[in-house]
Amino acid sequence: MLSILYEDYHLLAVNKPAPLLTQAPPGIPSLEQQVKEYLRQKYHKPAGVYLGIPHRLDRPVTGVIVFARNSKAARRLAEQFQRHTVKKLYWALVSGIVSPAEGRWEDGLRKLADQACTKVVSPETPGAKKAVLDYRVLQVVSGSSLLELRPLTGRSHQLRVQAAVRGHPIWGDVLYGSEVEFGPKAETPRDRVIALHARQLVPIHPTSRLPLELIADLPDFWPDWTRSGNEKGG
Repeated sequence: MLSILYEDYHLLAVNKPAPLLTQAPPGIPSLEQQVKEYLRQKYHKPAGVYLGIPHRLDRPVTGVIVFARNSKAARRLAEQFQRHTVKKLYWALVSGIVSPAEGRWEDGLRKLADQACTKVVSPETPGAKKAVLDYRVLQVVSGSSLLELRPLTGRSHQLRVQAAVRGHPIWGDVLYGSEVEFGPKAETPRDRVIALHARQLVPIHPTSRLPLELIADLPDFWPDWTRSGNEKGG
């Protein structure tokens, strides 16, 4: 069942579960298909449903995703994401105590298409793209840290690889070196989830032109201590 965070004539925001693809070919479960089916049934649209998808979350990641319900909204949202003006905030559970307690991470990243992962490389490397995020430690418990991450760029697997390369892999993220089990038991590798949650998204509404604050609750399988304090996330 969809967890609806916001809905009007222009936008629909949901709390994405994991493991679920944002988009997928026909026959493969995806959030896009679920949202279209929800709109089709609610508004009695047998002929089909328009849905603009201005951004995505990786399969093992949970949290806020916003969809556009008409072409004008889709165009205006896409422009915001392309200009990196949409404010994004993630929560991540990582191994180790992150020090200093807040700061900025800057790296050159290159996506390795044949391996479906991203690697930190020198800025001069062909294909390297600059990746920047601000971070803050929210809590430290039993040698692990709950981080608030604010990406200023939107690179593939950016948060995951930038944390891992500093010795703080996100819980459950085997692809980037995590040895911590996390989430529900997975039947296959693609069913694994990781402790990365898109907590907050603040786009500008395409018609009112006002900031729209979208906040997604943590999944039930996150540790209880991550819910104490900082419930606003920003």
